[in-house]
Amino acid sequence: MHYDPIKKTVGGFFNKSPFLRKVFYSLLDLLLLRTWHVHRELTKWKKDSPKNPKILDAGFGFGQYTYHMKKKFPSACVLGVDVKEDQVSECNQFFRACGLENVLFKVEDLLDFKKPDTFQLCLCVDVMEHIEDDVKVMTNICDALEEGGMLLISTPSDQGGSDVNEDSDTSFIEEHARDGYGMDEIKEKLKKAGFSKVKAHFSYGAPGKISWRLSMKYPMKMLNVSKAFLIILPFYYLITYPVAFILNMMDVRSAHRTGTGLVVKAWK
Repeated sequence: MHYDPIKKTVGGFFNKSPFLRKVFYSLLDLLLLRTWHVHRELTKWKKDSPKNPKILDAGFGFGQYTYHMKKKFPSACVLGVDVKEDQVSECNQFFRACGLENVLFKVEDLLDFKKPDTFQLCLCVDVMEHIEDDVKVMTNICDALEEGGMLLISTPSDQGGSDVNEDSDTSFIEEHARDGYGMDEIKEKLKKAGFSKVKAHFSYGAPGKISWRLSMKYPMKMLNVSKAFLIILPFYYLITYPVAFILNMMDVRSAHRTGTGLVVKAWK
């Protein structure tokens, strides 16, 4: 499935005003299970975070995590980098319209990113699986962190994270450079990149897999057939989301022996 055109269509609709974009961010926070896991880890990090943290959002996408972090850490200075010029422009306009200061979005390729010893936290959500030379990017991020700084990654695992369960399957999202990471594999790559300590756990366990199909896979498949399905999506979610909400709660509060997602923390 070609995911980017659907994202562009949906994002374009909600980009018509700052109010609609805030609604869009709220919907993403509710629907995306990975967001639940990321928010939980950011809450943990906040307990020991510096007073005025410098944060890098590496591959920020729509900017919803930058928005969340700026609300969670009002005194933070946040830099968001992405290769897509339209998203950089849209996010800069939105954050200026909201009056949120000390936030900047720039067009940057993470393969060439150089800002040594600058940040205390780097967030990297659904990015590494798109990059062939991932160790190079991990190395650049490690160099950009101050001593003791943390990298937080959310990425698909090799346990079916891109909806690939057999050799004959193709990725649900064709833009992926890899179908997912093994836990030991990503730990080894991060240590090779210069990180001194790495912790990881599975997300999208049994309840999360069901929730993902209800809240993301089936709606995306419908939209891939026709954008006209946007009209019926509110009614679809009215029926399915209460179930997905309970499943999300179960997923973030459980320890999973396996799962289709990985949440990884690495310290410099």
